[in-house]
Parts: sequence; C-alpha cells; structure tokens
Amino acid sequence: MSAPQVSFEFFPPQSLEASFRLWDTVQTLAPLDPTFVSVTYGAGGTTRDLTRDAVATLHKSSGLNVAAHLTCVNATKEETLAIAAGFAEAGVKEIVALRGDAPKGQDKFTPCAGGFANSVELIEALAATGDFKIRVGAYPDRHPEATSAQADVDWLKAKIDAGASEAITQFFFEADTFFRFHDSCVKAGINAPILPGILPIENWKGTRNFAKRCGTPVPAWLDDAFEKAERDGRADLLATALCTELCSELMEDGVDALHFYTLNRPELTRDVCHALGIAPKLDLQNVA
Repeated sequence: MSAPQVSFEFFPPQSLEASFRLWDTVQTLAPLDPTFVSVTYGAGGTTRDLTRDAVATLHKSSGLNVAAHLTCVNATKEETLAIAAGFAEAGVKEIVALRGDAPKGQDKFTPCAGGFANSVELIEALAATGDFKIRVGAYPDRHPEATSAQADVDWLKAKIDAGASEAITQFFFEADTFFRFHDSCVKAGINAPILPGILPIENWKGTRNFAKRCGTPVPAWLDDAFEKAERDGRADLLATALCTELCSELMEDGVDALHFYTLNRPELTRDVCHALGIAPKLDLQNVA
C-alpha cells in the first residue's frame, strides 16, 4: 500500500502570535509535499481580508500550491467576483467555493442583497471566468440543513455539474461513513474525486462540540476512549493512533488522497502522516 497524497487546511491569522503559529505550521508540514493547501474564511466571512492576505503571502513565499476559500456571505456578486479576480491576479488559481455559515447572531444563512443565493450560483460564476480549479464541500453525515442524506448527494452533484472538479468532505469519525457516502455519490453519477476530510483530535471536548454543531454523529466508544485516555494522560497518543487507523482503513479500500484540517496545530497531523509512510520531500530551507 503506497503512501497517499495529502493536502492541508490552514486558518488565516488574526494576531501576531497567530501569524507565527501559521508560519510554524507551514514549515512543519511543507516538507510532506502537499498537493495543495487551503486557507479558510471565518464564520460569516469575518476573516475575508485576512484570508486574502494569508493566501497571497503563502503563494508568494512558501512555494506551495495555495487554494483560497470563498463564500457567499455578506458580499454582493460583484464584490465576491472582485475578490476572486484578485486571487487570479496574484497567481492563485484554485478556490474552495462554499456557501458559508450564517453571520454571528443569525440562525440561518440569508443571501446578501445582490449576493449569490447559494454555492451553485457561486460555482457557476467562478467556472465562467475560466480562471480557477474549483473544489467544493461534501457531507458524508447529513448537513444540519439537509432534508435527507440523499439531498446532500443531490446537492453535491449540482455543484459538480455547475463546474466544480473535486470535493472535500466534512470530517467524520469512522471509515464506513465515508464509504457509504462515496458509494451513494457514484450511484448518483458523480465521477469527480472526493477527498476525505480528516480532523486529528487535538482536544476531544472541543472536537465533540464542533461535531455537534456540524451534525456529525459521535460514536459512544470515542467518548469512553478519550475519558480513559485523558485520565491516564494518554490523549495525544490515542488521538494519533485513532487518526492513523482511520486513514489506514481508508487507504486499504482504495483512497489515495487525504485532506487534513490542521487547526494550525501541525504536530499531530505531521505524526499521523509519518505513520502512514509519508516521508519529508522538501528542503525546509526552500520554505522561507
């Protein structure tokens, strides 16, 4: 079983300390030769300018293939496409196109006046420019706003048909969750690659709360395992073992690319990648 291709998601920094953490994360993970790295938007588009600046800086200085997140939140169509044009002018040719979460204080997403109503409209507009490779989100567990699991599959197909070429899933805890979803996508005629999104568990309480907000079911055995591990001071060891096992199960059944949500804390992701046989390929001196 050969080592998989990997890609990494980063957060844009919101402070000087966070800027150093992001750069440390890049230096730690760049030697693993990712196919791309992505930089997120904050909830409600709150880090739009920070995302733009981080993407431009990483593209210029890291030598990595950088993909920018772009959402429909709190911007007109013209404003959103102007941001995309700025990415293209900076040499960034890949976008992760998302509808985006509702701004803080709102219960659900409501399109901005003159803005894109949903991710399909955004993807169609980006595809029409011819400037970008477009990736989109996918949901192996039912999205909180979806009427059914099949509705998530149908919506993903609409996004692929609109011009996206690849999908990245929300994180999940068991390999069977991904394979069930992937089989449903194939049955629906989706031929585009679907990258499993992997979330190394840096903090179980935080991960559990995040999963609840995302509608991701949490297996009872995980609660028990982390309760015991935290009591014995072995939480990091357990997290590394579980993440490595999940990735190995995916690889054994044919998955050849993994997308890691790093949370700008790279050590666990790096350790998992090393355990999967992904050896450093780049000279750190070239990442400056």
